Parts: sequence; C-alpha cells; structure tokens
Amino acid sequence: MNFPFYIARRYTVSFSKSSAINIITGIASLGIIVGAAALFVVLSVFSGLKDFSLSFSNDFDPDLKITSTLGKSFFISPEQAQKIQKIDGIAAKSNIIEERVLFLYEGKEVVTYLKGVDSSYTDVNKVQKKLYMGEWMEPKTPQVVVGYGIHQKLSLGLLSYSNPLEVYVPKPGKGAINNAEQAFNKTALLPVGVYAVSEELDEKYVFADLNLAQELLEFKPNQVTGIEFRFKPGADESAISAELQNIFNNKLTIKNRAQLNDSLYKMLNTEQTALYLIFTLVIVLTLFTLAGAIIMLIIDKKNNLTTLYNLGVEVRNLRKIFLFQGSILTAAGGLIGLTLGIIIVLLQQNYQLVMVTPTMPYPVIFNVENLIIVLATIFSLGFISSLIASSRVTKKLLD
Repeated sequence: MNFPFYIARRYTVSFSKSSAINIITGIASLGIIVGAAALFVVLSVFSGLKDFSLSFSNDFDPDLKITSTLGKSFFISPEQAQKIQKIDGIAAKSNIIEERVLFLYEGKEVVTYLKGVDSSYTDVNKVQKKLYMGEWMEPKTPQVVVGYGIHQKLSLGLLSYSNPLEVYVPKPGKGAINNAEQAFNKTALLPVGVYAVSEELDEKYVFADLNLAQELLEFKPNQVTGIEFRFKPGADESAISAELQNIFNNKLTIKNRAQLNDSLYKMLNTEQTALYLIFTLVIVLTLFTLAGAIIMLIIDKKNNLTTLYNLGVEVRNLRKIFLFQGSILTAAGGLIGLTLGIIIVLLQQNYQLVMVTPTMPYPVIFNVENLIIVLATIFSLGFISSLIASSRVTKKLLD
C-alpha cells in the first residue's frame, strides 16, 4: 500500500488529541456536505426554472427558421420547394409572412405583428395548445387568432360580425399620398380565438391566413418573409442548415430555437453562472476551514513527522500525507452531500413536496450535467486547499 495514503487514512479515521482540531475538522466536513448538497439542489432547481421559462416560447418557436438576408422577403420557386421536401430530417414546414401593422377596434388601436401562416403551421408549432379561448382559424378566411394582451388592450370580442377588427397595412410604392385611402391596404378581420403564452408573446402576434397577408402586403403567391421547420427526432441540424443554404445560394439567415431567443438564453445562462459562483464562494470559504484544520494537524503531528523524516521519509511524501487526508475528507463530504442533494431533488420531482401554487410544484430537474459540475467543483477546490495546506510541511519545520 502507498505509505503516505496509508498514514493519511489513519489520520482521517482517528481523532486528534486536541479537541479543537477535531471540532474544526468536523465543522469543515459538515460544511463540505452542506455545500455540495446545496449546490446540487440549487443547480437542479434552476434547471427546472430554466426549462419552465423556455417552455412558454418553445410552443411558439420552430426548430429552425429561415429569413431573407437581403430585404424583408424572398421568393420560393417550385424547384426550391421540391428540394426542401426532399431534405432528410424535416418533419414539417410552414411558409410565413410577418409584418408590423396597425389594428383598429372600436376607436382603440395597437401596432403589432400580423403573422400570416399556411395550413401546415400547426404541424410545426404547438400554438393550438395555448389557446385561452375560442378556436384556431380556418384556412383561406378572414379569421384571426390574437394574443391575450392584444385582446385586453382592445377589449376585443370574438366572432363579432357587427364590430370587426380592422387592419391597416402601408401600401408599397413611391410618390405623393393625397389621402389615407391611397396610403393603406385595409380589411376587416374576424377574431375567433385568443392564445395565452407569456406577457411578451401575448402582445406580439395576430395570426392570420397566409393568403390574406399576401394580399394586404401585395406579395406574389410564392413570396414570403420566412419558412419555419420542425425536425424529426435525431435530425442533424447543421446538415439541414447547410442544405437550405445551398438551395437558396447562401442568401438566407438561419436561426435555431436558441438563436431566436438569444436574449432570453443569455439572461438565463448569466443567472445560472451567477448562482453557481455565489454557492462556489460558500464552498471556498468552507474549504478555508479545512485548510486551517490540516495546518493545525500538521503542527499537532510535528513530532511524528520529525520521527518519520529522521527514518528517511522524504519531505514530499510527508506533504502527500496531508494532501491525501484533505482529499479524502473532501471526497467523503462531497459524496455524502451529493447523495443528500440527489435524494432531495428526487423527492421533490416525484412527490412534489414544495408547491409554488396549490396546483404547481416547484420545478426541479435531475440531470447528469449538474452532477458532474458539483463533483468537479468540490474535488478541484478540495484538492487545491489541501495542496496549499500540505505545503506547510517543510524541512525547516522538521529540523
């Protein structure tokens, strides 16, 4: 057996003659256990909150969306449409038109996005699951589905034939405008449904039929502002993106779900990093206590170390004794704490012990990534603190 490890193990399982050293070592070990458990629970809770936050936008965002790099719109030729259909990994696609326009209803107005979608849109996105009231619109009709925020702002009624929702879209072209009729294309819309997702999204879109949007914007039948895609399970996103760029001669901007919500993902990742650093700082402070306990133990065992040194044990091997001891205490405390953290997370996940509302449990997610992060943090910081403390064993101390 490795001699330094053998001595380190004996020092770890046996008590020191000094009760102060035993108390400090116990406090350090308890701190490591609590720190490891707390870090894992916090990371698991934040993973749950992150997944919960993203779930709102995921029902609105496709796996991939393409838009024109040059200008607002682009044309899809029959040949390009056929090539898109042959791309392996695409489960569904939907042609869309998005344009910021003016909506009027009984003297109230709101400027937001008209989103024209074809009949395949519900195969790409799960927007129908988020309907708060009413139903999804019928294709090739003036029916629309509005967000809950727009519904509230306009005090909008559903299926109101006597008081239709009006949309005004600026006419394309140049030249002087003599009256409002020349400046805008307008039509009456029939709201048949209200969706509710999040405060931001509920005020963003009015969904309409693609043909209606093309008429208002005076687009050609094959002219759109974007195409949205849903992938088959296990599809290769990078390969699909490369094929789409090839089909459209690299004149497209391609964004996946994370890129479509770039600011949200950045915010959540920043918050997660901040939380991790805060709890890591707590663990660092705890490991200072461990380093102090090891230094005190070195002083307490000075006579034994001098004897071993005189018997021919090298200083570097004497240092390894306390490096191993600190690593053993860190590993034991980290594993015990991690086990407690896993138990807490699994109990919450399966038995919903803590509730946010009477019907909604506090979201937590157990994943291997958080497990690895906690183990790597505890073991690396524990090794560093033990290395610093063991460096106090010097030839000068033993002479």
